[in-house]
Amino acid sequence: MGSFSASVIKWQPFFLLFFCVLSSVVLSDDSSDKAVLLQFKKSVSDPSGLLSTWTETSHHCSWSGVTCDKSSKVLSLNITGFGKRQKGNSKNTVASVSFSCSDYSLFPFYGFGIRRNCGESNGSLSGKLLPSIGKLSELRILSLPFHRFSGEIPAEIWELEKLEVLDLENNLLSGPLPVSVTGLKNLRVLNLGFNNISGGIPRWLSSLEQMDILNLAGNLVNGTIPGFVGRFRGVYLSFTLLSGLLPADIGEGCKLEHLDLSGNYFHGQIPASLGKCSQLRSLLLYTNLLEEGIPREIGQLQNLEVLDVSRNSLSGQIPVELGNCSGLTVLVLSTMFNPYDDLAMAKGDPSSVNDDFNFYQGGIPDEITKLSKLRVLWAPRATLEGNLPSDWGACDNLEMVNLAQNFFSGEIPFGLSLCKKLRYLDLSSNKRLTGALIEELAVPCMSVFDVSENSLSSSIPRFYNHGCPDVLTSDSYSSEPFNPTSAYLSFFASKAQVGTSFEFFGGDGGPAVFHNFGGNNFTGSVLSMPIAPQRLGKQISYAFYAGENLLSGPFPGNLFENCKGLNALFVNVSYNRMSGQIPAEISKICKSLKFLDVSVNQITGPIPPNIGDLVSLVSLNLSWNLLKGQIPNSFGQMKDLRYLSLAGNNLIGSIPFTFGLLESLEMLELSSNSLSGEIPENLVNLRNLTVLLLNNNKLSGQIPSGLANLTMLSVFNVSFNNLSGPLPSSNNLMKCSSLLGNPLLQPCHAYSLMPSSDEARAGDSQNYAASPTGSTTQMNRNNGFNAIEIASITSASAIVSVLLALVILFLYTRKWNSKSKIVSTTKKEVTIFNDIGVPLTFDSVVQATGNFNASNCIGNGGFGSTYKAEISPGVLVAIKRLAIGRLQGFQQFDAEIKILGRLRHPNLVTLIGYHASETETFLVYNYLSGGNLENFIQERSTRAVDWRILYKIALDIARALAYLHDQCVPRILHRDVKPSNILLDDDYNAYLSDFGLARLLGTSETHATTGVAGTFGYVAPEYAMTCRVSDKADVYSYGVVLLELLSDKKALDPSFSRYGNGFNIVQWSCLLLRQGQAKEFFTAGLWDAGPQNDLVEVLHLAVVCTVDSLSTRPTMKQVVRRLKQLQPPSC
Repeated sequence: MGSFSASVIKWQPFFLLFFCVLSSVVLSDDSSDKAVLLQFKKSVSDPSGLLSTWTETSHHCSWSGVTCDKSSKVLSLNITGFGKRQKGNSKNTVASVSFSCSDYSLFPFYGFGIRRNCGESNGSLSGKLLPSIGKLSELRILSLPFHRFSGEIPAEIWELEKLEVLDLENNLLSGPLPVSVTGLKNLRVLNLGFNNISGGIPRWLSSLEQMDILNLAGNLVNGTIPGFVGRFRGVYLSFTLLSGLLPADIGEGCKLEHLDLSGNYFHGQIPASLGKCSQLRSLLLYTNLLEEGIPREIGQLQNLEVLDVSRNSLSGQIPVELGNCSGLTVLVLSTMFNPYDDLAMAKGDPSSVNDDFNFYQGGIPDEITKLSKLRVLWAPRATLEGNLPSDWGACDNLEMVNLAQNFFSGEIPFGLSLCKKLRYLDLSSNKRLTGALIEELAVPCMSVFDVSENSLSSSIPRFYNHGCPDVLTSDSYSSEPFNPTSAYLSFFASKAQVGTSFEFFGGDGGPAVFHNFGGNNFTGSVLSMPIAPQRLGKQISYAFYAGENLLSGPFPGNLFENCKGLNALFVNVSYNRMSGQIPAEISKICKSLKFLDVSVNQITGPIPPNIGDLVSLVSLNLSWNLLKGQIPNSFGQMKDLRYLSLAGNNLIGSIPFTFGLLESLEMLELSSNSLSGEIPENLVNLRNLTVLLLNNNKLSGQIPSGLANLTMLSVFNVSFNNLSGPLPSSNNLMKCSSLLGNPLLQPCHAYSLMPSSDEARAGDSQNYAASPTGSTTQMNRNNGFNAIEIASITSASAIVSVLLALVILFLYTRKWNSKSKIVSTTKKEVTIFNDIGVPLTFDSVVQATGNFNASNCIGNGGFGSTYKAEISPGVLVAIKRLAIGRLQGFQQFDAEIKILGRLRHPNLVTLIGYHASETETFLVYNYLSGGNLENFIQERSTRAVDWRILYKIALDIARALAYLHDQCVPRILHRDVKPSNILLDDDYNAYLSDFGLARLLGTSETHATTGVAGTFGYVAPEYAMTCRVSDKADVYSYGVVLLELLSDKKALDPSFSRYGNGFNIVQWSCLLLRQGQAKEFFTAGLWDAGPQNDLVEVLHLAVVCTVDSLSTRPTMKQVVRRLKQLQPPSC
């Protein structure tokens, strides 16, 4: 017994050690997981206390975001933060859509502003992910989205054998994915969207048999996309740096339900094998460089709900086979919305943007409009043509149709009236739609109805009033389950709401209804607002636009009868033939009126004395009517008024001193009246004033000295008054060119030798002016204006028109054409777009050119000859005389030239006006004394080379082309960019000329033609082969010009003959680059002057502009962005 006791005592330390080890083994799973989590907490910054429940004294399985199994092993670490989801004003940020975090098959459509929001957290963690997370051996789910974790993902995490979900979306993680992994055998979801992950897509992903969802969207992933991704269920690779061809075998063994490859640099064809992906529900390929047509095999996808192929370079016809996609709810063939605009709000501006556009042939097949589940048909500016589809009989679910800015013709089909759920219909700017609107169209119930800029006629009918759905808002589809269809509906609804919420005019951003009938041939009077009565009384903003028609009858006071039921009202009936007086009661019945434009009509009588009771008014334009009497003092009550134009009437008396109380006023135009007295001194209180136009009145006294202190004032004109005294000492604003016709004004008396406004009125009895109806009638001394006056005030009117156009752009994406004033005799009309300060008539032009004498000719080209003309001493213009045989019809010419006349850009030659008749046609441009770029290049050897000047010229022309391509509606292609069409002033500012003339004179953008479309040596190679042009043809021509600018060589320089026939500057530049001899390319002295790195960069940019592949050529917007990155410091 003693021996046994002795043995026990002897082995006791070993037993104790054994039991301690055993205990540690049993408890290690629990304590080690807790230790890992506590170490994780210690390593991160947690200012919002998301991990406040993680304490030493509590059990780790009770901590927030932690899920354990029965043995206390951590199975899931799931903590969603606020991260980078929202930035800035909530009205302008991307939308946030809630749905189950466990449903990873429905990731958001990032480019369309829909972001995932599956947590209630309002804070975020930051720091680095610890390698010790790899010790959580039983971990199935690691979900830490919307935080600020940075650095690389630890290698230990990639070795977690049992991990099923790795969700680290929207952090700051960087580095490439590992080349190989041995763990992750059970991985189903890999979500690393919106980090800074780089490198390619690794091959080991193909070995993961359980893999369902791959999301690498919004990263720096590059390279090509492997074909094995077609075996996953959801693939989200949008807005990365992926490029190359889409894999032809992506449809082999396809399990895809959602494929989002948008916002990349893929080129080539859409793979026909995608037609084998029978389970595919959403296919998003927008904003790439894809070419050719939509494969007809896509029509095999009967489960397809959303198809978006917008913002590519697709062509060909829309395949009728798409009509077999019986499940299709959203079809987006083109769009003018830039997805990067939304993306940038959450991720910052991207490094580059693809701005290609599709150019289809033919129209919309009837088979598509027969799709019974279709809810959205979106195809603006897609070069579609022909008649609109005739069969809309299955449109019971159709809610949004946008076919604007195409080339559709004929009548609006009756079938559209069968679409009772239609909330959004935009057929604007097709130009060729004709006939009358049918009463059965559900216009009163539509939130957006836009048929502007067409050729519709007859009267605006009283539309039938059907049962109306709710007004379209960004929340209209919030109650629907989140899916691809509801995501797109929400996106387009929000865009429509932004376009019509009128926040710029003081709208509260609430529900809005926009009905636009402008720019047609509608006749008769306006009977009532075409808005459903049940819309009233619900705090809705309503806009009724019917400007630029042939409407007649009295001032449409009936438009305001239901004004009390609206939150805000916007009315534009300008450029019509309306007459009568403004009813005095308008100020009593329509307190919610925000915007009123009745300019260029025949409104008579006085301005109602109580008009100031319209205290909500933000913009009022009564210009170019027949109003008389004095300006009411009550205007001073309009504290929100920002834009006021009363120009071109017969108003008398003084300028009310109450104008000085309008602290919000930004534009005041009172020109071309008979106002007298002094300029009110208290106008100097208008600190927001940017435009002040008082020219062509009878004002006297001095210019208030305080006007010089208005820092916002940028446009000022008091010409042709009786002002006297010294000029306010100040800025460059008080230029003598804006003070003409004031003989007593010092020190500008030398500029006032022209007739004063009174003398001008009494002068030439043969001058004519346009009446508000557009007819040409002789104006008498008391109620009209002669040529000198019209010429001097048209600049002011043009400025006002441009400002108002920009204002209306905030209301919607339409721009109003500024109607011009005609100055001439009946058969010799000169239409003026921009004033030059002196009269411009047919006779003065012919006389100034010496009857188009060859001695005044300064250039000849494919469109005609250009003459230098001195209209008045010191006033020079350039007259381009067009070949009569080039015109395709005066009506089309008139419509096209007015588009060019409204263009405004600092690097475009200004189109002052034009004349067009059967015997003579010419365009009037501003004259630039620096010659053209062709002469500059040829004569450069006589002057020192200055890189800053060359850079500025290159950037100026790139900006002009980017404006024509991306900001003009419709888009304008130059089609003949060359040095002789680039003019310079004395400071080497560059101006693009002859823009739009190829289209103006009959060459089509969308069809093969034999007309002028470029100059040999500058014409893109695709035009020579197909006779089709796009904006990329202008990019090619610009690249050639840039090469000439850098080298002093011509496009087809004689020195290239030693290389063989047809050798040109493009081939020469590529040859030198391949040989490593870039230095030899540049003009003498330029390389030594430097900076050499930037010179090589610009040379590379020029070469990229001239490659044969359209998909590789940059857009002009991208060219501008790259040039600005190279801007010389002192330039």
